[in-house]
Amino acid sequence: MTKIIFMGTPAFSAPILRMLHEEGYDVAAVVTQPDRPVGRKKVLTPPPVKEEALALEIPVIQPEKLRGSQELQEILALKPDLIVTAAFGQILPKELLDAPELGCINVHASLLPHYRGGAPIHQAIIDGQAKTGITIMYMAEKLDAGDIISQREIAIEETDHTGGMFEKLSDVGRELLKETLPSIIARTNERIVQNEDDVTYARNISREQELMDWNNEARTLYNQVRGLHPWPVAYTTFEGANFKVWWAKLGETVTTATPGEVINIAKDHFEVATGDGNTLALYDVQPAGKKRMTAEEFLRGTGSKLQIGDRFE
Repeated sequence: MTKIIFMGTPAFSAPILRMLHEEGYDVAAVVTQPDRPVGRKKVLTPPPVKEEALALEIPVIQPEKLRGSQELQEILALKPDLIVTAAFGQILPKELLDAPELGCINVHASLLPHYRGGAPIHQAIIDGQAKTGITIMYMAEKLDAGDIISQREIAIEETDHTGGMFEKLSDVGRELLKETLPSIIARTNERIVQNEDDVTYARNISREQELMDWNNEARTLYNQVRGLHPWPVAYTTFEGANFKVWWAKLGETVTTATPGEVINIAKDHFEVATGDGNTLALYDVQPAGKKRMTAEEFLRGTGSKLQIGDRFE
């Protein structure tokens, strides 16, 4: 039986690991990131893939860094026939890439060669793309540059956000890998070289990408909000302090007001002018030092003094 090592970390990866187990593959070990402090109380929390592996009674290896580590030697000692990765979060050293007879394959959440890198789902939504998908690919030393084995496309709907697309693409990745693995093991799969002329990148989201610029068009800002929901969350500034925008919608008002200016206040939202004369309607917010709340809660409490003409910077 083909011996597989699975490498993954977030919730996106857990259903893919579960599929391998349910299909009867010999998953010798799961490699994931170390437990990390989470939340304001910094509670040490295992990654979702570790929790899934423990539930399935599969041994877990958690290297802080693979290259040159004792954990790398443990993985090599298992002599896997195939390594399957899905959002693992570390670059695999050449020694590991070369070890399995059937190679190392990755479940990547974009239609390669578009959106190589660590934040392909976020970036596709931020960019206003109408579609994305999953690529099963061979791993190479260069980031997400290996040969394509199979792909599946899905639409990005108008109201989709990153959290929802993670779930959708995890399901697509699970099913596509399930269909593709038999041909990989039988060595009958396709290998399609990526066209380097079509390459685009989706680097990990920076703090600068989270900051809203009200001079942008309303749709650009809307795409930014949904592309950063529910993490790491877009933000603006109000009265000199950071102000998170968890959710918003395209407003229905046309205005000549200065970008960033509050031009309408309703019961459950308020509209802010943008750079193209349209508005963004804020529905779910978090003022500095406060918890996340609906705009209605904000307007009844902390934001009760908000007035038309007030400005978000």
